[in-house]
Amino acid sequence: MKTFFRCPWRLQSPCSLLCQTRRHLVSPITSHYEAINRCEQEVPKYFNFASDVLDKWSQMEKEGKRPGNAAFWWVNGQSDEVKWSFEELGFFSRKAANVLSGPCGLERGDRIITILPRIPEWWLLNVACMRTGIVFIPGTSQLTAKDISYRLHASQAKCIVTCDALASKVDSVVSGCTSLKSKLLVSEGSRDGWLNFKDLFQAAPADHDCVKTKSGEPMFIYFTSGSTGPPKMAEHSHCSYGIGFAASGRHWMNLTPLDVFWNTSDTGWVKSAWSSVFAPWINGSCVFVHHMPQFEPTVISDTLARYPITTFCTAPTAYRMLVQHNLTSCRFRSLQHCVTGGEPLNPEVMEQWKIQTGLDIYEAYGQTETVTICANVKGMKIKPGSMGKASPPYDVQIVDDQGNICPPGEEGDIAIRIKPKRPFCMFSQYLDNPEKTAATERGSFYITGDRAIMDAEGYFWFVGRLDDVINSAGYRIGPFEVESALIEHPAVSESAVVSSPDPVRGEVVKAFVVLSPDFLSHNQEKLTRELQEHVKKVTAPYKYPRKVEFVQDLPKTVAGKIQRSVLRKQEWGKA
Repeated sequence: MKTFFRCPWRLQSPCSLLCQTRRHLVSPITSHYEAINRCEQEVPKYFNFASDVLDKWSQMEKEGKRPGNAAFWWVNGQSDEVKWSFEELGFFSRKAANVLSGPCGLERGDRIITILPRIPEWWLLNVACMRTGIVFIPGTSQLTAKDISYRLHASQAKCIVTCDALASKVDSVVSGCTSLKSKLLVSEGSRDGWLNFKDLFQAAPADHDCVKTKSGEPMFIYFTSGSTGPPKMAEHSHCSYGIGFAASGRHWMNLTPLDVFWNTSDTGWVKSAWSSVFAPWINGSCVFVHHMPQFEPTVISDTLARYPITTFCTAPTAYRMLVQHNLTSCRFRSLQHCVTGGEPLNPEVMEQWKIQTGLDIYEAYGQTETVTICANVKGMKIKPGSMGKASPPYDVQIVDDQGNICPPGEEGDIAIRIKPKRPFCMFSQYLDNPEKTAATERGSFYITGDRAIMDAEGYFWFVGRLDDVINSAGYRIGPFEVESALIEHPAVSESAVVSSPDPVRGEVVKAFVVLSPDFLSHNQEKLTRELQEHVKKVTAPYKYPRKVEFVQDLPKTVAGKIQRSVLRKQEWGKA
């Protein structure tokens, strides 16, 4: 990809980065917002991430108070590269803000849907929306025309931004979208009925006054994956994500201004906001991005070996794929810290990653509706398979059906205390859906919809979604434990475990298994028995999958999460 704003920026070498003392690099910017996370200071009445965080880092650069590390670094594996300092990020994002408020005709409070791959313009438009007070709605490039239509109508967005590859999908559904006022194309060419971002960007002035947004003013809307019913719109304020990742970014992700942080998430997934915008930039770190249209383990390993990436974040599924390629011959000279989230991490994968790279994986748990809820932070004892302990400012508990706190070791619903005071970093509401918003509350708690156990030391252990837990002859079985046992067997590449109807037990465990390439020709009946015996040995005997089906692939959301609900409906005749 040929970018139209390539800016040179000198990055310190890995050696010079590592020789500096990390503990002296926590700036007043990070410390102030971390204190708010820890409830030691009040949330400010007004807050805007662009002016209160990014522009302050820019000022520190000018004053020589920040290491000479880029703020943004993009590569595409084909020799194209973009590097920006915070000062350059500010300059370009102001020009982008003028495109939105000028030719696009958008005003503060308007909504814009942005469906772009991992290209620099996504980050520019993200910051531009902060500067103008426009509400940013990300979407993945894997959205279908039907998905786009639903999001346009539900959000009443006034502008949509995409690239040439998706423009035809947009054009096929926009005729009935009366709220839509402009379409913005990020592409080299032109298209009828579309404004061209690159042309407008070049002509746009660089002067722009950032709006003064209230902390509780809407900033983001994310469409949840919608495992039951259509996707819901989770609305976040300027302070929720903008301030809410200061503590977890510093301690779970272990970020400082010296770090180069690579998060592989798709721009349409909430993890991209977490780990490619707010957590690294509030800590003054460099956001590293690889265009990477498709996940390829060799590209991942080559990039970690070639570039001075100090911190790496990817999904558990990606770690599983990486360890299958055996990384023992790879040398990741700069890599110091690895994190993951989005779905449970199998202990076997964590162990293999440690063996092959010498590094631990620090798992955390959160939702689109929240910031980090639980985390294994740097310096804390890792219990493989655990999500770690509660992350500030949350009071996290395991509660029963009446909202009473369960004792340690007892399974229940993961809940966040919201009374007498709701944590500032939670979503504001499910937009236009007060019933769904109200349904998340039980007594003094917000109910996440996930089941877990908290042990005596305060570590949380994921069991499964409320509707994923299998009740077989009175035994409650979490699919994740069975999946973790299966993934330890060399024949299993991926698996998903759901309930299946049974005339005697009510329901039993069924495993859908994707075989590793070396086992595709094996006798499936014999392999089924072998996997069943393996699970019996690794877990309690009653948890083994009484039914096994071998499949070529598993249904997944656009964010790459396995959709157990699809398989479960298929089993119960509701598909």
